[in-house]
Amino acid sequence: MHRYRSHTCGELSTEHVGSHVRLSGWLHNRRDHGGLLFIDLRDHYGIVQLVVRAESAASSILARMPKETVVRIDGVVLRRASDNVNTDMATGEVEVEVAEVELLGPCGELPFTVFPEEHVSEEKRLTHRFLDLRRQRPHHNIVLRSKVIASLRQRLTALGFNEFQTPILTSSSPEGARDFLVPSRLHSGKFFALPQAPQQFKQLLMISGFDRYFQIAPCFRDEDSRADRSPGEFYQLDLEMSFVEQEDVFSVVEQVLSDVFIEFASDRTVVTPFPHITYKDALASYGTDKPDLRVPLQLVDVSEIFASSSFRAFVDKHVVALSVPDCADRPRSFFDQAEGFAVSHGAKGLAWLKVANGGQISGPIAKFLNAEQAQRLLTMTKTIPGGALFLNAAERERDVLDVMAPLRVEIGKRTGNFEEGTFRFCWVVDFPMYERNDDGQIEFSHNPFSMPQGGLEALNDQNPLDVLAWQYDIVCNGVELSSGAIRNHRPEIMYRAFEIAGYPPEEVQSKFGGMLRALQLGAPPHGGIAPGIDRIVMLISGEPNIRETIAFPLNQNAQDLMMGAPNEVPAKVLADVHIRTLLSGRSDDRR
Repeated sequence: MHRYRSHTCGELSTEHVGSHVRLSGWLHNRRDHGGLLFIDLRDHYGIVQLVVRAESAASSILARMPKETVVRIDGVVLRRASDNVNTDMATGEVEVEVAEVELLGPCGELPFTVFPEEHVSEEKRLTHRFLDLRRQRPHHNIVLRSKVIASLRQRLTALGFNEFQTPILTSSSPEGARDFLVPSRLHSGKFFALPQAPQQFKQLLMISGFDRYFQIAPCFRDEDSRADRSPGEFYQLDLEMSFVEQEDVFSVVEQVLSDVFIEFASDRTVVTPFPHITYKDALASYGTDKPDLRVPLQLVDVSEIFASSSFRAFVDKHVVALSVPDCADRPRSFFDQAEGFAVSHGAKGLAWLKVANGGQISGPIAKFLNAEQAQRLLTMTKTIPGGALFLNAAERERDVLDVMAPLRVEIGKRTGNFEEGTFRFCWVVDFPMYERNDDGQIEFSHNPFSMPQGGLEALNDQNPLDVLAWQYDIVCNGVELSSGAIRNHRPEIMYRAFEIAGYPPEEVQSKFGGMLRALQLGAPPHGGIAPGIDRIVMLISGEPNIRETIAFPLNQNAQDLMMGAPNEVPAKVLADVHIRTLLSGRSDDRR
């Protein structure tokens, strides 16, 4: 018999009754019934009940072992009495009578219990992540992640994609976040950058003649944490295709993602095909380029109506309205709570109106609208009797949309205008190539390597802020899974695109010389995308926080509490890579 086990804890069934088995695992739970000791033994595959009789030599040993001790047991599989079957356990029809036990891994005092799962802070969970991962839900999430990745690999391989690995030590690329830098020992004062994405390399693979590439790619970005973004590092399904247009990329990604979500979330509905929404329309109707289509409610810009109203707070402002049906009979507390939600997202307040069955409006700002203005407002927002309107205004359009976008979803959930058990994907398309930053400078609004719609002619003849790009995002339930683009494969267009964003030719050559040389030696039209693995698993598992889908995540402050990283480095190590540190504004001259 094998040194540690003949079977796993999760595979025993009635067909094993009478068999002598050897199991190894963790003591999950223990119940002492006088003459009988019942123990749940857990391993990666499941849980099985052990029964230990008082006269057994193993009884006194197992009775004093703390939970989470690792043991090996030998015993015989018994069929449980019909009134003792546990239908909640896969092994609930059998139990193992223990004849012998061996201690494999003693367990000291636990910082928190694995079973029952007591509530503990995230800090404590991440400090002892190895223990936290023994719990059922996080353990399941990490296994799910593995299965999702395996499925993605299988599906893309079947579609003719080849998996390649791209460098981790590389040069900086303008992906919109700060780089993690690695000092060079051999080249004093110079640094590698960890890749924010394999962007240039996957394009170079297409130029090298590889037609369809994918990779489960690690990416590194020094950016702040949030619920759907892990600081430091993340993984994406990076793919690229040659001789394609936008719709070719969409076809592959829709097929792969819809099949994976159906495979691993069969209790929920995946709505296909994925609708296409322009960036402009997404902002106008949903207030965001990451719309949650499970809420059918849409926003309407009503600035023109209030420009001539007597409500001075809305005059010369961007005014956006949200119409909600069957909402007029809600109590005042409902409207007060909606205002509180808006204020928590940066609003100074929230106006609202009710529409009676006869069409009359009432509410705090009703007196500021004449009959014609009120009727135009109801017509523009398609508000019918029994409905209500929520209105917000701000000097900048972006400020009012930042309030109304989350309010749209919150009101939808509170009023039943929300589709449960559904994955609603969409493509957001026609992103602007450029935007103006806070300093008034023109900069890339998305991926700098994207092909502008209209090519070189558009760059030369149009206002840069009017140029659209062949760029797209895929969004699911309000979560951006990925950005992608048809790439700029013409060097003259690339030079001009970067020139508009303030990069002189010599800087473009310095930063992207390898890419430019490749583009000048026969580059095919190509495009791709890179859906985030962590976010895919987060949606499928129903977790609200992305850290629950990662085996060993950093905390919100980008720290690894378990391994103690980042930490200080000895002076000699710093000297080897020609680095000295500045602490509290003072130079550390150790070299």
